[in-house]
Amino acid sequence: MDSDSKTEAIKRAKVLMVGAGGIGCELLKTLALSGFQDIHIIDMDTIEVSNLNRQFLFRQSHVGQSKAKVARDVVLRFMPRICITPYHANVKDPEFNVDFFKKFNVILNGLDNLDARRHVNRLCLAAEVPLVESGTTGFLGQVTVHIKGRTECYECQPKPTPKTYPVCTITSTPSKFVHCIVWAKDLLFAKLFGDRNQENDLFVHTGDGSDSVKPTDDIFERGLDEVPVQYGRKIYDHVFGYNIEVALANEETWKNRRRPRPIFLGDVLPEKLILQNGNLEKNCLTEDLSLSAMSSLGLNNPQEIWSLAENSRLFLEALRLFIERRGKDIGSLTFDKDDQLAIEFVTAAANIRASSFGIPLHSLFDAKGIAGNIVHAVATTNAIIAGLIVIEAIKVLEADFQNCRMTYCLEHPCQKMLLMPVEPFEANKSCYVCSETPLLLEVNTQTSTLRDFVDKIVKNKLGMSFPLIMQGAILIFEGGDDLEEDIAANYALNLDKVLTALPAPVTSGSMLTVEDLQQELSCHINIKHRSLLMLASETFSTCNVASSKLQEGGV
Repeated sequence: MDSDSKTEAIKRAKVLMVGAGGIGCELLKTLALSGFQDIHIIDMDTIEVSNLNRQFLFRQSHVGQSKAKVARDVVLRFMPRICITPYHANVKDPEFNVDFFKKFNVILNGLDNLDARRHVNRLCLAAEVPLVESGTTGFLGQVTVHIKGRTECYECQPKPTPKTYPVCTITSTPSKFVHCIVWAKDLLFAKLFGDRNQENDLFVHTGDGSDSVKPTDDIFERGLDEVPVQYGRKIYDHVFGYNIEVALANEETWKNRRRPRPIFLGDVLPEKLILQNGNLEKNCLTEDLSLSAMSSLGLNNPQEIWSLAENSRLFLEALRLFIERRGKDIGSLTFDKDDQLAIEFVTAAANIRASSFGIPLHSLFDAKGIAGNIVHAVATTNAIIAGLIVIEAIKVLEADFQNCRMTYCLEHPCQKMLLMPVEPFEANKSCYVCSETPLLLEVNTQTSTLRDFVDKIVKNKLGMSFPLIMQGAILIFEGGDDLEEDIAANYALNLDKVLTALPAPVTSGSMLTVEDLQQELSCHINIKHRSLLMLASETFSTCNVASSKLQEGGV
């Protein structure tokens, strides 16, 4: 295709971007400057202060506003003649269905979570629209092209569970306990006991971007005449109470999310217990002579899940012991999971934050075993990946499929290259998403319930949002917000029944058909009974859905 034809193809193209964050900001700018005239953007997030160091379309005054809408407005200032349509919404909303995706010539992903990527992949397959997928982690990044019938789909290869988490999720919208652990360890612990000159994301701002209080340097600085219990109360009320109140002021953030609850120390512990917490003489050493707030408070079982009040007492006591017994180390500490006092503090802080956001609390034993770390985004990597996305998108628009490449951005040169292009792989014949290969599920049908199957296999492993489950012509379960109440209640009656006790019993040899009408995805699952005496909650613990066999329950 000559230059004029290429330019015309770009101008005629209708492009959908999903995600207006680190990659998305760079991608929108690059698309606009490359001549694209009709761009649509979907993003459900609002702008946070922590975005400003790498998402360069946004400024302080934009904090609290829709990412998609602000990105559109900023780009139109320097490219006023193009059309950019923003959607402040979740890509999984019903309005973004297969018919919606069919309107576009190519879909460009700049997402930060596996669930949404899988959803977009399935809609692209159903709509038969090419997908250019991308991602970055620090200095690493990749761009992959997925075209139905020509290349593998996004789900042809099994994806490891992500072990890094977006900063925005950690600081603003945690939904899992691991998010609270990472917040407590990498933000709060680091701010209180590490290098206080190092920037982190505990700064608090109002929705319009102006400081609502003096910067957190004043909050986290302990006064000379401030006793540990007063200091602890100030920190507690600030991070678990005031910060949450400020976050709640931004209504846009909570339209599609559960609202958190501000927690102030006076609402959790009586005044007498607060003052007593740091004044009683107690044995604060473990058997191996490690400093321990647990021992000081008489909390002896690390596998017990403590109440909000107990976690609050542990938070105050751990902070007191750091100040009084390890004061010389404050300012140079880094988190170590084998540091007893550090893991106690982090567990308590994570549990208090989890309580605020409606997340189940965990024991110290579980908290210690949770691995989480943030790999901070690198703006240069985002810019490189955005450029590669546009290059591949242009190839797709030209129908130059033989020259499409999957490109990996490397941290260190390999064969004297930092960008490693490879030809796209063929579709995996065992992929249940794009090849319709039946799956085999080995499970104890006598102990596993329909709820286990729906939540842990259909929704978690297969990634379906509104599943419909059939055995032959009999409908066993249907999910969705638009179901009539009596029908939904009828299905709910079956959820806690074991598979063999359903109205249409599921036994060894049964074949289930599972569909998601929104994704237009259907797959068949052959059931094989495995009579292992395990709890129903454990029978769905391992599953590789990229292969044609799902093995459950272990050997």
